[in-house]
Amino acid sequence: MTSTALRSRAWKLLEMVTTPVLPSDYLDLVSPLRAGADLRGRIEAVHPETADAATIVIRPGRGWRGHTAGQYVRIGVDVDGVRLWRAYSLTSPTNRRDGRVTITVKAIPDGKVSNHLVRRVKPGTLIQLDQATGDFVLPRAKPAKVLYLTAGSGITPVMGMLRDTEFDDVVMVHSAPGPRDVIFRKDLHDLVADKKLRLTELHTDTDGMLDIARLDELVPDWAERETWACGPAGLLDAAEQHWSRHGVAERLHTERFRPGVVVTGDGGGGEVTFSTTGRTVDADGATPLLDVGEEAGVLMPSGCRMGICFGCVTPLKAGAVRDLRTGEITEAEPGVLIQTCVSAAAGPCDIER
Repeated sequence: MTSTALRSRAWKLLEMVTTPVLPSDYLDLVSPLRAGADLRGRIEAVHPETADAATIVIRPGRGWRGHTAGQYVRIGVDVDGVRLWRAYSLTSPTNRRDGRVTITVKAIPDGKVSNHLVRRVKPGTLIQLDQATGDFVLPRAKPAKVLYLTAGSGITPVMGMLRDTEFDDVVMVHSAPGPRDVIFRKDLHDLVADKKLRLTELHTDTDGMLDIARLDELVPDWAERETWACGPAGLLDAAEQHWSRHGVAERLHTERFRPGVVVTGDGGGGEVTFSTTGRTVDADGATPLLDVGEEAGVLMPSGCRMGICFGCVTPLKAGAVRDLRTGEITEAEPGVLIQTCVSAAAGPCDIER
């Protein structure tokens, strides 16, 4: 008998002896980041960036396949005994020497995970990881001219790009309420001092919101630049219209942290039943069912929370829901699945959770 077969037989015998706790469960306690385990990461440090943002340093398990600058990663975090999944942009370069990766999180009002990560999580905490994904990335062939157009936490994927790839001619226009709210402000100004970046920093508390038409003044050759934009929906909507109007839409690449909602939910809503857990709550027609379930204490799978990753797909057992992006109504029938992060109640409905 080969050594491989002997090891396999020994492992099966060990599983029989230790059932219902398997040998892999013991290994998870001793070596949770080992090759072959479910992909996890260990938080090693939390570095404050602003009063409400922090960079989380993560040591990924051996199954981590790396990332491309600009991508995001889904992480699973246990908050008050419930595992919640969120997606965050990777802000570390792809070739960091110590093999660690970083995400930079901004705490949002009532954000369970973001506030936990920024204000409460401790080094040593284990988290679940998915592989990096996303197509908000730089091309293999370097553009001659680059523009980064960002606002608020929209700077996070772009910071990953800035740390990873240098360009001969790169300009950034970034907006934040005030100087203290600019995430990575020191890093940005260091790049400016090293002549690796030309930066226009706008403070909306004093300058007002960026009028996209001001780009003619701020970056006169904007139409000639390959542009990556990330920030609030209003900024991205205005940028997409502006680039299209000038016939250069193909040069604009955008990343949205929330889906573009075109349906307000007026006249919708209803009683939502989560049949697996037996909970029933009232919901309006504008709140995603994912948020409704989480608020009711139902364990809801999720990922990007904007209808891209399909990590929140759930069977619709009865009733109807409305897609908040398009207004389309989906009615229950055998086998119908919905994305709870972009669907709201369109009358009474039953979700299999």
